[in-house]
Amino acid sequence: MRTTELVYSSHDRCEYLHREWIVQRALEGRENKTVFYIPFSNAASGDQQFSWGTFSWYLDRFRQYGLTPSTFFYHDGLRPVDAERFFTTLRDAEVVILGGGSTSVGMGRFADLGGRFFGNPGAFREVLRERQGRGKLTVGFSAGADQLCEFSCDGSTPMLGMVRQVIVTLHFGPGGEGHVEYLARRHPDCLVFGLPNDSGIAAIQGVTARGSRWQFLQFITDGSWDRPEDAHHIKTRQGVRIEHRYPDGRNWQFNGGDVLVRVFDPDGVRQRAWIKRPEVGVFHDHSSQRETGYRTLEQILQDA
Repeated sequence: MRTTELVYSSHDRCEYLHREWIVQRALEGRENKTVFYIPFSNAASGDQQFSWGTFSWYLDRFRQYGLTPSTFFYHDGLRPVDAERFFTTLRDAEVVILGGGSTSVGMGRFADLGGRFFGNPGAFREVLRERQGRGKLTVGFSAGADQLCEFSCDGSTPMLGMVRQVIVTLHFGPGGEGHVEYLARRHPDCLVFGLPNDSGIAAIQGVTARGSRWQFLQFITDGSWDRPEDAHHIKTRQGVRIEHRYPDGRNWQFNGGDVLVRVFDPDGVRQRAWIKRPEVGVFHDHSSQRETGYRTLEQILQDA
């Protein structure tokens, strides 16, 4: 199985998350080895260039291995040929990264490019769906993570929904539990997670033989960034885990390597979920938090 979405929060370019989950995935590409960074969520041109600079210095390290870092800046003078080039690269790049900034600014620009040049404000989302079906990786960093999920991190606005019925809050730290719980109560059909720096969630989805849709989430924590002056920002190095809250106020904390499997019945209403830590041999039922007889993803999907 190949991850098709990755949403994460980080202070800088922590090595494990960026190298093993993003760069290595691009280098394994058969069609190309391109990482396409989209800084549209930054309103000003200078801010887009700055946002790209926070990634390009890291990605440039891997050009010698064949990596092709690429970007595209949004501005009012874009021409139809520019929009064509943008959507071609979006469609074909082995890895696409939606960058940080303002969630609403980025969403508006995604819709504008498709609407203005092709009469289809939903073109951006459609290409991401196509990428998903082809097994390519789309990454969301900060605001980009917000955009790839079901709703914005304030719970008010529908997003691209690439990570189905999941909401994340970014730069989570102690004291943020209340907001995670608020989101869980507001959207009980979604799973809500608080992502501390440096952590993320990788997603894979599919359909069972009986027509149920399934989702596999893998949790990532990264303690590799070790500049002493940044220690305050790297919550994973302080022992903060990925926070998950239920609508009834219960919680569960995820470490790197933990996984969650969710199955949506064909009617689209009922859903079930299971949690597993790597050091434990069996899955726990998400609802009751009790151990089950399931030991593998395959066993769960056979019954779904």
